[in-house]
Amino acid sequence: MADDIDLDSFPVVRKGNQFEEFTVGGEFTHHWGRTLTAGDNAVFSTATCNWNPMHLNAEYARAHGHPDVVLNPMLVLCTVVGLSVEDLSESGGPFLGMEDVTFHRPVHPDDTLTASSTVVDTRESDSRPNVGIVTWHTEAHNQRGELVLDYRRTNLVAKRGEGRVA
Repeated sequence: MADDIDLDSFPVVRKGNQFEEFTVGGEFTHHWGRTLTAGDNAVFSTATCNWNPMHLNAEYARAHGHPDVVLNPMLVLCTVVGLSVEDLSESGGPFLGMEDVTFHRPVHPDDTLTASSTVVDTRESDSRPNVGIVTWHTEAHNQRGELVLDYRRTNLVAKRGEGRVA
């Protein structure tokens, strides 16, 4: 059956923003957000071998002043990065790193996270003429508008007409 598929009939469609679309001070409000559940947290924590009782034992978390388990901070970080991909890095380009990651308050099951990013730096790549380097400051808020996380992230970003970055 797979031999009957004409792969050329599926056009490559560029997604995401190219380097030229990012200007310092430019703001992006990322899509509708994501509600994280206790199930998301249990699966993520177990898959990453994070056995911290604060993330897996509701009674332990309550004994330490929380209304429920505290969601694994790495799940929160990965989710927020994921919310920003469509706007910031979907055009392709290697992830260069994060800095100044700050977890401002705990996230609990059924909290809904939203995110926005601001371009803080753009520059041409010295070694790759088909890409630029962009740094964003991203903030994530819960459904009450409280800041839960912020960080700076840097990626190589394809320039217009240059195709995907390897």
